[in-house]
Amino acid sequence: MASYAPQLKGAKNAAGGAAFKAYMDTTFQYTRISFQMPDVGTVRTTELLNELQPKADSIFNIDRATGKRVAADEQYEVNITGNSVVFTRGNDYLLKNLAESTVLAVVLVSIILIILLRDIRLSLIAILPSVVPLIVTAGIMGFCDIHLKPSTILIFSIAFGISSDGTIYFITKYRDELRNQKLSLDRAISETIRYTGISMFYTAMILFAGFAIFAASTFQGTVALGILVSITLLMGMASNLILLPAFLLTVDKRRKGVKS
Repeated sequence: MASYAPQLKGAKNAAGGAAFKAYMDTTFQYTRISFQMPDVGTVRTTELLNELQPKADSIFNIDRATGKRVAADEQYEVNITGNSVVFTRGNDYLLKNLAESTVLAVVLVSIILIILLRDIRLSLIAILPSVVPLIVTAGIMGFCDIHLKPSTILIFSIAFGISSDGTIYFITKYRDELRNQKLSLDRAISETIRYTGISMFYTAMILFAGFAIFAASTFQGTVALGILVSITLLMGMASNLILLPAFLLTVDKRRKGVKS
């Protein structure tokens, strides 16, 4: 770049040097081109980045006379950066981390249920009521146009942990009623809902009130976090008290050859 503006090397042209200060560093080895763009969203921004990088390489690192790529020691290093790039890369990292943490949580809880129940099929079915609230919450976020960001991405881990905790409580009491009390399937489910279900309901109500208070915050991320976690907790309680008993009855009845 300095070869195109040799006058910048002199001290006499301080004004000219100041004019190019925003475009070049003090060693005249690196140059920067800045431009502004509207907020088009992370998806479109990623598409633009994938288009700009090859175009930049074709301008700086392709010999126009031969149409071939220049030698490695003569190539320019072109890096695209800025707030949009940082935000897009950060959002991609959050999405990747969300997927990894959710899958890891599901696997760990499934392992705990398998150890607890000693039944792989029943354990996999028991994990479904904890996954349903996450799907519903994701649908609500998409319908209400609530974006994934550091404040809202915590919803899934928190809600899944609390929902799976209720599932384990329910399953433990159910197995105890079925084995130790020698009750029938229907009776064991009824007794489990009668004792454990009440405590699960009260716990869900307390947690709902605790997270719902975040809705009074002036920070929109905290508001979304509180409302969505509260809704997810209620869905988790409903799943554990409605879907989980239905799944357990269906599996056990089929296993014993009883038509559901």
